[in-house]
Amino acid sequence: MKKTLVLATLLITTTSLPGWAEPSFEEAVSLFEDKNYSEAKPIAESQAANADPRAMAMLGAMYFKGLGTDVDIPLAQEWFTKAAEKGHPGAQFSLAMMHLDGSLGKIDAEAGGKWLERAAQGGNSQAQYNLGLLFTGFYATTPDWPKAYDWFKKSAEQGFADAQYNLALLYLDGKGIEKNAISAANWFSKAALQGLPEAALEYGVLIYRGEGVQKNEAIGAKWLIVAANRGNAVAQNRLAKVYAAGRGIEPDPVESAKWNILAKAGGRGDPSLDEAFKKLSPDQQKEAQARATKFRVVERVIN
Repeated sequence: MKKTLVLATLLITTTSLPGWAEPSFEEAVSLFEDKNYSEAKPIAESQAANADPRAMAMLGAMYFKGLGTDVDIPLAQEWFTKAAEKGHPGAQFSLAMMHLDGSLGKIDAEAGGKWLERAAQGGNSQAQYNLGLLFTGFYATTPDWPKAYDWFKKSAEQGFADAQYNLALLYLDGKGIEKNAISAANWFSKAALQGLPEAALEYGVLIYRGEGVQKNEAIGAKWLIVAANRGNAVAQNRLAKVYAAGRGIEPDPVESAKWNILAKAGGRGDPSLDEAFKKLSPDQQKEAQARATKFRVVERVIN
């Protein structure tokens, strides 16, 4: 699980002469965002001494990541805790993840869940998403699918792509909510439009089959291409089959072989496609391998 440290908007001046106003936290943010951590840190310390939870959260992030200082997990926990107790949602989320990802030496789902819920109640979409995960049993907890649905939905409605994807899965499987292929397709589409490859794959499959959305093999194939280009091995395997069959797309045995090579490298081998590769001419095999070698994953851009 990727950790995300949510820090409020930060910012600083570089000097403090007699008679000048004390540098503000907003000035510390500017230095922090410019990666000038060594100058941001003393200002954050000054503002933290004035009980500013945003500065406390910044110090927590600095000690956690080793920004302008050595990594110091106990100090990071101390500062995140101080900010969290003052109601800072980002610090509450960061503290929760430290309990859940083993940063503190062990996983404590109870403590992590407590802080996740406080951050989630404060509107933090990533906390809402991870609280949903907690209720799926992801952190070795007892599943509570209706609660997982509720928190995924809150996060999804704020535009968090991973939550939109998981919410779609719940609709597709009927966990915590009645099965609804239309709602599943709707949420898959939202996450797919944000570049989430797993969502693009699922959305493409639904369109290809006509489940919850109008059947259109050509559009379904385009979404499979999106997912395959983003490195999803399952999508690459399915796309190889689509090119081989020529359904929704012009048949192309060489392009099919290329995607099979890539899918196989990603752990999705397919004996039937391997057999088809053997039937290609030596020149076609060489071309397919060249295309696979040239392939570069299209990175997802997260706004």
